[in-house]
Amino acid sequence: MPIYSFYIFDRHCECIYVKQWLERERERSSFRPQTANSTISSPATLSEKRVSTPIDAPTNARPPHGRLSVQDDAKLVFGVVFSLRNMVRKLSGPDDNFISYRTSSYKLHYYETPTNLKFVMLTDIRMDNLRVALHQIYINLYVEFVTKNPLSPVEHKGGEGVACELFELGLERFVQTIQDV
Repeated sequence: MPIYSFYIFDRHCECIYVKQWLERERERSSFRPQTANSTISSPATLSEKRVSTPIDAPTNARPPHGRLSVQDDAKLVFGVVFSLRNMVRKLSGPDDNFISYRTSSYKLHYYETPTNLKFVMLTDIRMDNLRVALHQIYINLYVEFVTKNPLSPVEHKGGEGVACELFELGLERFVQTIQDV
């Protein structure tokens, strides 16, 4: 079952990493907020034909009609997660957590770390709950390759993205194992 995209948001609500897997064209793109710009489908249009532009496209390039830039898409995803998380806490109490939700075209999986990093993955609607998988990405990949990396910034100020090749390679391999199951 396909995995559409993966997002990491820091404790300041900034998107610090986006990875897109476009199943139809078999194109792959990743996004580091401070340097890249790309066009992707919004969560609401994932079932439609996907169109993308190169990562090195000019930052002032406009996406095709009906498409969102990576930054706008990340903002929408964070807004949905933030709203649903707050709604669950207000209706159920502080002990309950928002884990996932499903629409007719995608399923959103959510994991929040003790340090308020937010891991979000958009998948096919038939995918089982990926909370454990997101936790494994945090522990086995993010902590090992980003947090323990002395060259990686502690705070991603101004939306400075995660720029670690080992993290990206590990994420690619891990997601491939999830998709093959």
